[in-house]
Amino acid sequence: METKRRNFFSAVFTLVGTIIGAGVLGLPYVFAQSGFLIGAFWLIFLGVVMTFLNLWIGEITLRTKQIHQLTGYAEKYLGKTARNIMLIAIIIGVYSALLAYLIGEGQSLSRLFFGNTGYAFLFGLVFWGVMAILLQGGLSRLKSLEFWSVIFILAALFFSFLFLLPDVNKENLVQTNFTNVFLPFGIVLFALLGFNSVPELTREIGKNRKMLKKVIIIGSLIPIVSYLMFSFVIVGVLGGSVSEVSTISFSGLFGKLLILFGIFTMMTSFFVLSFALRDSFIFDFNKKKFSFLYVSIVPLLLYLFVSFFDLAGFVRILGLGGVISGGLTGILILLMVRKAQIKGDVKPEYSIPINWFIIAILTLIFVVGIFLEVF
Repeated sequence: METKRRNFFSAVFTLVGTIIGAGVLGLPYVFAQSGFLIGAFWLIFLGVVMTFLNLWIGEITLRTKQIHQLTGYAEKYLGKTARNIMLIAIIIGVYSALLAYLIGEGQSLSRLFFGNTGYAFLFGLVFWGVMAILLQGGLSRLKSLEFWSVIFILAALFFSFLFLLPDVNKENLVQTNFTNVFLPFGIVLFALLGFNSVPELTREIGKNRKMLKKVIIIGSLIPIVSYLMFSFVIVGVLGGSVSEVSTISFSGLFGKLLILFGIFTMMTSFFVLSFALRDSFIFDFNKKKFSFLYVSIVPLLLYLFVSFFDLAGFVRILGLGGVISGGLTGILILLMVRKAQIKGDVKPEYSIPINWFIIAILTLIFVVGIFLEVF
């Protein structure tokens, strides 16, 4: 019984840790620009959609004898073309995140040490250099610290909520700007992405496959509630003056602590994504020789290019990555689960109904989201 409970919480925290990342830092900004109520609507609506998508991935893993990653399931049920599209979607999501984190870390470090963002570009380069060095070492053991990282991030979000709650101005929460009604879509979608960890959950729970559904539901709901609480107090206190990286919006001791929280969150997210990308190139594509080029040099070149031409900021990049990566992946998952329910290998412990009407509606939402974010 104790082992079962331990596996359950371990699996929940794996999903929570995958979903909660630096996306939370950009949510208050887009909520403030559109209006908190509009942002909350997108968070709840897309939160429900993403929870069902996570459940459908879980069902796919339960219907399949072998454990794969998303690209493997896409190839099994939809063919090689779908596998390649899935791979492209994942790579876009990872690179957009790494680029956004370099921008966000540069701004945060500059604000922490100099009280402004005038040295953001240089600090971004310093952060890249430190992470490039760390990624060459044998730091895979730090993955075991994921549980404590999740605990720290959740505690920091809860502490921020309690600390700022007395200063919330209700007027800041009821103002709306319908010209920006779709602005939160991309960043919310990015902040809710956790698809890649679901196949890992199946391994973590072992023989207790019946609890996978509960794990996914709880692990998907915790980030939604945490994001809602954090955005509520940040927007409630600051209104429209929230920075793109929300943790650099405050001054004083609390402001510095919030900046440190943002730095830690982006650093852990950057590290985990980089390690996952490096392992993918080494083990899935046998590209160990060029893994440093793909994982470290490519993000640096993107950072230099975007910064030099001032093409996009933290929120814009996360939004683009969210709708393209999350949208494409979501559409493929819808098609995969439909096929798996017909041609799966084994009977699953749970099944979530789906039909072509649901597939068409959700696909339309993702396509419209991609179109609006890009154009």
